[in-house]
Amino acid sequence: MDALPFRDPASSPASSSAESVRHRLTANASQTGQRADRVLAEAIGTLSRSRVKSLIESGCLSCDGQIRTDPALALREGMELVLEVPPAAPARPLPENIPLTILYEDRDLLVLDKPPGLVVHPAPGNETGTLVNALLAHCGPEFEGIGGEKRPGIVHRLDKDTSGVMVVAKTPLAHQALSDAFATRDIERAYQALAWGVLPPQGEFDGAIGRDKRDRKRMTVVSRGGKHALTRFKTLETFHDSASLVECRLATGRTHQIRVHLSQAGHPLIGDPVYLRRIPGAARGLTREGREAALDFPRQALHAATLGFKHPRTGEMLRFSSPLPEDFRTLMEKLKEK
Repeated sequence: MDALPFRDPASSPASSSAESVRHRLTANASQTGQRADRVLAEAIGTLSRSRVKSLIESGCLSCDGQIRTDPALALREGMELVLEVPPAAPARPLPENIPLTILYEDRDLLVLDKPPGLVVHPAPGNETGTLVNALLAHCGPEFEGIGGEKRPGIVHRLDKDTSGVMVVAKTPLAHQALSDAFATRDIERAYQALAWGVLPPQGEFDGAIGRDKRDRKRMTVVSRGGKHALTRFKTLETFHDSASLVECRLATGRTHQIRVHLSQAGHPLIGDPVYLRRIPGAARGLTREGREAALDFPRQALHAATLGFKHPRTGEMLRFSSPLPEDFRTLMEKLKEK
């Protein structure tokens, strides 16, 4: 086994974190039939088997010149393997000059209107270009470490493709107070969503939410375990008996709560890449243009419209609203067409 360059950035202080490292292996007779991840981990020595498995699944392994993503790939004698380990991510997020739409700011907190497509904090696959990177640049060095190195200032989050109002803590006092407020539900949160089908004028969804055992990327309503979740809703507008504009207010704050509750009720969000698995029958009631606009909508149609809370220092009640983003409004106009 040899490596090019012959060093491991995780263990060699002389190496650059901006370099990737290639590990090469030619399978011998004794390795025939063994799993690729096991053999590579043993041969490299500095990477755990789980790390090697993750790298293979991410497309970092080539076998005889072809990308292979199956960690259980059985080796053959003479097979040429190249595992490329990408540069290590920085231990701390770095400041990046990313524009923000700020609704309010003082020494303790910042309220912003998050656009769709912006990831809140760095995570595997999204190490840069996040809201945290933008906040570090906007708020300056004193912002680092407020509530944690990886997620400074973050007291709640919106999914990448959900738009709308967010609050960020800029001081330890604000971080503690706002975290407590979200934990005790002493927060006003109202969302607007475009869902398939027609919902009742108002009502609520009350169902515990837990991880879907068949798909770890999905949440689902569960009969046992899970966490209690309550969503109250009001239908604001309907479109040809095919779709509804719904206001949802959260009494709890679970992962994907609105998306899960509406999907479970048979009204998945338009554009939801996780919980909308087939073309809804309700789509037939729309015009061709409206149907195409809804089926091609590139994200879940969910917007955090209102956020209210007590100021952590003064106790004053603050309330902020965000108008529906342009893509959301354009879709509504298409849905209205006759």
